[in-house]
Amino acid sequence: MKLIGSLTSPYVRKVRIVLAEKKIDYDFEIESPWTEGSKVPDLNPLGKIPVLLLDDDTPLFDSRVIVEYIDSVTPNNKLFPSPNRERIEVKRWEALADGICDAAASAFLEGKRAKKEQSAAWIQRQREKIVRGLEFMSEELGEKTYCMGTHISLADLAVGVSLGYLAFRFPDVDWHTAHPNLAKLYDKLMHRASFTDTVPRE
Repeated sequence: MKLIGSLTSPYVRKVRIVLAEKKIDYDFEIESPWTEGSKVPDLNPLGKIPVLLLDDDTPLFDSRVIVEYIDSVTPNNKLFPSPNRERIEVKRWEALADGICDAAASAFLEGKRAKKEQSAAWIQRQREKIVRGLEFMSEELGEKTYCMGTHISLADLAVGVSLGYLAFRFPDVDWHTAHPNLAKLYDKLMHRASFTDTVPRE
C-alpha cells in the first residue's frame, strides 16, 4: 500500500496513526494538492488528501473510508467495534473530531488570503465551531479514561489528531486550560509512538 499525503494534514495524520497502531507497512509519498502539477487530482477526483493506493492500484479517499478499511485488513488492535450502537458512537466521535479539523483548516486557509480579501466573519464563524466542538467533546468525555470508556478506539485517535491540529495551527485556542480532561487524554495519547512519530510539521 502507498499513502499519498502531506505532513501537515490532520486527515493524513489520522491515517498514519491508524496504520501504525495496526502495525501495517506502507510507503508514504509526500504530495500536496496545492502544488502545481500535483498528481493528487489524478488519484482523487476531489483533489484531496489522503489517498491510499491499494496493492492493485485502487485509490481509496476520504480519511474515514480509509481508516475503516485499514481496521478491517487485520484482526489485531481493533479500533472499530462490530456493527452496533457502539460503532455508531465511535463514528460520531470521529465526525466531531473531523468537523473541528474542517473548521480549523477553513479558518487557517482564509487567514492565508490577502488581508483585503479575507472575511473576518467567516474566520470567526469557524472559530466558534471549534469552541462549540471542544465543549461538546469535553462534556462527552467527562471523567472517562477514553472516549468509549476503558478501551482505546478510533474515537480517541481522531480526537487526539484534532487537538494536535489545533495546537499546531491555532495555539491561541487554549483547550488545555479550558478542558483539562481533553488535555489529560491528549497527554496519554502523546506517549504512543503513533502520535509522537506523526506530529505535524511544515
